[in-house]
Amino acid sequence: MASSSSTSILSPTTTTSTSIVRHHSSKLPFPYSTKPITTTFSNNRPLTRLHVSTPTNKPANNTANKKPTSETVFFDGGAHYGDLAANLVLGFTLLWLPLTLAAVFRAFFLRYRFTNLRVTVISGLTGQDRSDFSYKVIKDVQVVPRFIGEWGDIIITLRDGTKVDLRSVPKFREIAKYCLSMADKPAVVKETGTKGF
Repeated sequence: MASSSSTSILSPTTTTSTSIVRHHSSKLPFPYSTKPITTTFSNNRPLTRLHVSTPTNKPANNTANKKPTSETVFFDGGAHYGDLAANLVLGFTLLWLPLTLAAVFRAFFLRYRFTNLRVTVISGLTGQDRSDFSYKVIKDVQVVPRFIGEWGDIIITLRDGTKVDLRSVPKFREIAKYCLSMADKPAVVKETGTKGF
């Protein structure tokens, strides 16, 4: 008579031998057999218990209170190329030369990164100067268009009164609205008139 044994699909690296002893009674189809039948199974699979369950006191789908696990980049870039071009053209005059040098520095050594978790400003010759702040600390966002509105400055006021000035940002209106929406503020951007380059 064949007997069966159930084993786990996942099991640890221990070797187990299972011995099953069955006694036949007179009610079985083979009444003449009174000797116990012994069958040995050898299992070389590891024994592992897998417990999969959901706590009963917590809802299974609690996505409203979860923080985002990955950081999604909305904008990552430097100063607008038009700022550099306009300042290089005007840099031939001796009076405009300091502003041209500032535009060259912004073009090569300044990066802005807006993600779903924070705002990052990376500057310096080696990129070592880094400022990060969360959207939760943003109090106000203002924009100042430059040239003919192709690029602009974003002034972010933090709750502690600190003003972060981001110069020559491309897509500055969309970025300012994104900052306000991530800070749970009304998406009405305060914009002043066009000022210089």
